[in-house]
Amino acid sequence: MSTQIAPDVVEHVHETARRARVAARELALLTRAQKDSALVAVADAIDDGAADVVAANAEDLRRGRERGLAENLLDRLTLDEERVHAVADALRQVASLPDPVGEVVRGSTLANGLQIRQVRVPMGVVGMIYEARPNVTVDAAGLGLKSGNAVILRGGSAASSTNAELVRIMRAALEAQGRNPDAVNLLTEGGHDAGRALMTARGLVDLVIPRGGASLIRTVVTESTVPVIETGTGNCHVYVDASADTEMAVEVVLNSKTHRTSVCNAAESLLVHREAADRVLPRIMERLAAAGVTVHGDRAMEGYAESAGAAHVPVTDEDDDTEFLSLDLSARVVDSLEEAIAHVQEHTSGHTEAIVTADRAAARRFTAEVDAAAVMVNASTRFTDGGEFGFGAEIGISTQKLHARGPMALPELTTTKWVVEGDGQVR
Repeated sequence: MSTQIAPDVVEHVHETARRARVAARELALLTRAQKDSALVAVADAIDDGAADVVAANAEDLRRGRERGLAENLLDRLTLDEERVHAVADALRQVASLPDPVGEVVRGSTLANGLQIRQVRVPMGVVGMIYEARPNVTVDAAGLGLKSGNAVILRGGSAASSTNAELVRIMRAALEAQGRNPDAVNLLTEGGHDAGRALMTARGLVDLVIPRGGASLIRTVVTESTVPVIETGTGNCHVYVDASADTEMAVEVVLNSKTHRTSVCNAAESLLVHREAADRVLPRIMERLAAAGVTVHGDRAMEGYAESAGAAHVPVTDEDDDTEFLSLDLSARVVDSLEEAIAHVQEHTSGHTEAIVTADRAAARRFTAEVDAAAVMVNASTRFTDGGEFGFGAEIGISTQKLHARGPMALPELTTTKWVVEGDGQVR
């Protein structure tokens, strides 16, 4: 570590983790019905407290605007009453999902009569380090509760008032249900030192999940001594193949880019096969122009953008690697499927990549060669989401390859243990 963490912050985080470990042991003993009842109670409490949450959020938004927070970050930060109720509904959806704890992954009876089975069990204590996304506060708490884990949350300072109100409501609801409120914990003191203390609390914290920008994720991955599941940035591509249906290509590109620009599954790069360019690009550029998108294009792309009246600038190598999170899009015309795949492989962040094609062989090759957590065929990149996949709320989208990859929901918050039963066998 480059600098020493303040001892009082370390002790505060460690004491929080010790209380969380007690709560985690209690959670591990709960039945599905007990956990689901607690989740519904928490959801009801959030609904009832929506006005208080929105008022706290208004404080965060006011401070954010005073600090000059970018519009895409303000969008991520904002919770109106509709969004608060949606967050509560996500908890109810989690309650309706199967409980992964106790699921038998595999098992057998050995020749000597030993019965062995591998079963899912909670991780224990999960730390979340994240930025201005107050919905993550509730999603992480709900998924942790359902999977039998206690959570320690370290949210960004931009959402401090909102997070504090949400956690106050959730802890009070758990206590009213007779459950240990230390199942949900929020680190409100210590600034960045609290996050650093959390990710070095090895032996007290079982797993850390960062969720946010590239700088945050890089810091957690490089400095943490607690195991980390990396949730990476989303430099997502849409490739329009030579055989693509024009109308489908237009709709997939537009939805991927403009449906919501501030999220990690929004498209940031467009590739179009030269044989499809004259057919699809005039329509695509017209719609991008209407949506206010600035095209960072190569020479060919700039010609189509200019003809359609779309804002455009020359594309740079840096643009190819940028997660804009705004109405900006890098765009190139390519000569072949091979060139498209090579470009994606060079610049992908491993999140989500999409191909629009009527050629099944091209689709198979793209899905086989592109190395990403999710690969879409004739569908928007915006579908890489735990809710859209039917998992309920997600705790993040993993772009690594170990343990979990893609949207992480309940099973990804468990590990396994081997249970072996015999009747006196010895080796």
